[in-house]
Amino acid sequence: MPSPLLHRDQVPTDSPLVSALLAEQHPQLAGCAVVPVTSSGTDHDVYRLPGAGGAGGPDGPGLAVRLPKIAWAEGQAALEARWLPSLAARLPLAVPRVVAAGRPGCGYPFAWSVVTWLPGRQADPALDDGERTATDLARLVRALRELPPALSRLGGPPVREAGRRGGPLEALDEQVRTAVSELGDRVHARAVLRCWDRAREAAPHAGPPVWAHGDLLPGNLLVGGDGAAAGGALSGVIDWGSLGLADPAVDLLPAWNLLTGAARARFRDELGVDDDAWERGRGTAVHQAVQALPYYWDTNPPMVAQALRALAGAVHDS
Repeated sequence: MPSPLLHRDQVPTDSPLVSALLAEQHPQLAGCAVVPVTSSGTDHDVYRLPGAGGAGGPDGPGLAVRLPKIAWAEGQAALEARWLPSLAARLPLAVPRVVAAGRPGCGYPFAWSVVTWLPGRQADPALDDGERTATDLARLVRALRELPPALSRLGGPPVREAGRRGGPLEALDEQVRTAVSELGDRVHARAVLRCWDRAREAAPHAGPPVWAHGDLLPGNLLVGGDGAAAGGALSGVIDWGSLGLADPAVDLLPAWNLLTGAARARFRDELGVDDDAWERGRGTAVHQAVQALPYYWDTNPPMVAQALRALAGAVHDS
């Protein structure tokens, strides 16, 4: 088991299940070593297949099997398979490549995927050069925003509709207030809601929606992988299941989840973010944090610590 159970309806997985699924559906990968990956990720269990796929020999990067933990995550594999090939050559950081699709089987109920394993470690504000990280992130976000909305005759990915991250903040108001009420005295409710209300008062995004990752949290940002310059440059971005056309402010999430002080200011300056967009980005960070905190309070300590840090930063700066 790569992680504890996080959801009431979570489907547990283990290495023997992965081996059985591979043998049944992708026999060319049968017999590969299957190594659980410890992660605070909330949507997928991940198992590494070191050296698989002819990448670098038996100890090379290899592949990874991603199995949704819960039903809401099942469609992410198809979204990534559809769009990551079009994005990969247009972005300054590495993205995974979907190499095989899996279907329900062996008692497991969801579609799943096999992707290339990207080397590197999770970005960490305690370990990394924040201003360099800010610059690398700004390059990524700019590249996404500059993509044409339609990359093929089939158009673009879904537009983030009202009630979802990347859509209008006003539609998230009830979610935020309910979560803050659930948190009780674990947060300074009055300060959080004051920060949230200020964000809601910002002018909405006036232009068309743009390409956005939608979930640029530290766990999805890799540092020091193949080809990265010395000094801990960002090298890859994973977990593209929230990809869509959205208010560009959604990809300001790392300003509060990863960056502090001068690094946060550099990120804003390099993207040329105006006051209204910055407030909407702060509101997105508040929404993400207060949604995560009551849900994962007893089950996912790393996610809780990150959310508390982001919330404190957002409130302090507001």
